[in-house]
Amino acid sequence: MMRSRVRRNSILRSIALFAAVLGPGIITGSVDNDAGGITTYSVAGAKYGYELIWTLIPSFVVLIIIQEMNARMGIVTGKGLADLIRERTGVKVTFFIFIGLLIADIGNTTTEFAGVAGSMEVFSISKYISVPIIGFIVWILVVKGNYKIAEKIFLVFSVALLTYIISAMMGKPHWSEIGSSIIHPKMNLDTEGLAMVIGIIGTTIAPWMQFYMQSSVIEKGLKIKNYKFTLLDIVVGCVATVVVAFFIIVACASTLHERHIVINEAKDAALALKPLAGSLASVVFAFGLFIASIFSATILPIATAFYVCEAFGFEAGVDKKWEEAPEFYFLYTGILIIAAGIILLPNAPLIAISIWSQVLNGLLLPVVLICMILLVNDKKIMGEYVNKPMNNIIGWTAVIVLIGLSAMLFIMPFFQ
Repeated sequence: MMRSRVRRNSILRSIALFAAVLGPGIITGSVDNDAGGITTYSVAGAKYGYELIWTLIPSFVVLIIIQEMNARMGIVTGKGLADLIRERTGVKVTFFIFIGLLIADIGNTTTEFAGVAGSMEVFSISKYISVPIIGFIVWILVVKGNYKIAEKIFLVFSVALLTYIISAMMGKPHWSEIGSSIIHPKMNLDTEGLAMVIGIIGTTIAPWMQFYMQSSVIEKGLKIKNYKFTLLDIVVGCVATVVVAFFIIVACASTLHERHIVINEAKDAALALKPLAGSLASVVFAFGLFIASIFSATILPIATAFYVCEAFGFEAGVDKKWEEAPEFYFLYTGILIIAAGIILLPNAPLIAISIWSQVLNGLLLPVVLICMILLVNDKKIMGEYVNKPMNNIIGWTAVIVLIGLSAMLFIMPFFQ
């Protein structure tokens, strides 16, 4: 009886500890399925059917390894990734890396507001109404709120993304074909097929995620004693990321691809689903896009403001007041205004902005990963918590593959 009670108390204590550290991993993973990600997965499903679902498996493995490195560095050093990169490479190199990241993230945030506008247009609401209102709500949430309130809202948003499972199921997917595509992976080695594979990997593992993950671990005040629960949080977040991505691809593959319907953005997928899988599937898909876009339009500027301020030694943090971290809040506000303003411009080149922001992400990701791997193997800052050999093997393999795929994408047009 006593042993049973002790075991039960131990389980309850573990659940309470996990609930206390819950957040950074799940939020970071869920934000990864932003408007750009949903568009990428939707186009992949509509154009290639189930063929590219296999790419989610290696992406999942690499994502867990990289996020774990971030969390471990944040817990052990108490410093953000940007801060550590500046200390390691110097101000000049840091300046050029972060200017590129800042430009890419303004483009990414613009894409999020495009997602807000597109999803609301499905419900016949003009972008001139939806974008300013959502932009203001997002600003108030961060500037007037605090980290605990914001984190609870973000966790609710994370759960809401699971609505894509409903859209996928209503499309009546062919599970045998899905299983076959995973067991027998294929890839078109033309420019478009290669670009789509890079897009799926790039949208699953984005540069800004690495900075946000490490900063949020520090913001939450996690310690090494919390490590195993933090790792569980990361795994749950990565599973959620890949599950949502999987069902978005399945939803579009089982409906749009089978009827040879071409789409250019996630809004097109939501509209096209209505006559094929019913109005509920269409509404749920558009709702998921709306939630993901708000979610990411909040987190992306926060992540950007965090790492830019860290890189140049300014105070940063959602729990700080405006007068305590003016640079952080000015930068956050500026990114929101620029991104929302671009969306409201008539005939704004949204597709070009989206493409070039993803290209910048792809170019900068290997640079960020190389910095990360070098830092997490530095015994001076990590002590006994440096990487294990398997982490390094997976990390360096990811860097080499990304550089190789990007080089192939650049070179291939000259041979076609």
